[in-house]
Amino acid sequence: MPQPPGALPRYQQISETLIREIAAGRLVEGERLPPERAMAADHGVAVGTLRKALADLAERGVVERRQGSGNYIRARAEVRSVYSMFRLESHRGGGLPTAEVLAVDRLAKPADLPAFGTAPEGHRIRRLRRIGGEAVAVEEIWLDGAYATRLSAQELPDSLYLFYRLRFGLHIARAEDRVGVGSVPDWAPAAFGLPAGAVAGHVVRLSFAPDGLAAEASHTWFDPARAAYVARLR
Repeated sequence: MPQPPGALPRYQQISETLIREIAAGRLVEGERLPPERAMAADHGVAVGTLRKALADLAERGVVERRQGSGNYIRARAEVRSVYSMFRLESHRGGGLPTAEVLAVDRLAKPADLPAFGTAPEGHRIRRLRRIGGEAVAVEEIWLDGAYATRLSAQELPDSLYLFYRLRFGLHIARAEDRVGVGSVPDWAPAAFGLPAGAVAGHVVRLSFAPDGLAAEASHTWFDPARAAYVARLR
């Protein structure tokens, strides 16, 4: 089956899923993973793809591969991950995040977001967000217009922070979230499940470059019946 545009390579989807399951406590320190053939079958991939994912995890220090014994979890507080700043989880814990781009436009920055960037315009990206295939959130993300003249929906991957780093050399060093409740916007697609105006979880985020400049601002509305906002302190 072909990969959707912007999707991570299949082996990386598996490794990112396992990292999120470790963070959520579904996989714990010292736990032995199932045999490789069984894991490959569970994920619907060839054994070679699964082994590539395990090698990636071993390189990151979260899996220990013991010859003749199997693969074991090594839980770590800090793990390099594409989704390290993605705070929504399914209530089952973890889950692989994916995104469907709904629209991309360059517009004047809205007054309802905190000040960010240096340009008067920004790129507004609207997305439907899924975890493990289930629609859980809609996002309206604004990237400062100084970083690019135009963006297209076709070029945007699931992980925008990875895209910013590879495309613009923009590293998102930290993010500030304000979590509350809000009303689902009128542009939310039917696939989200909650109708326009319904009460939902609401996150306003400012994302900062290493120099301290806010490069991006966003709204996220999420369905609390299907996902939770989780921040772990260690």
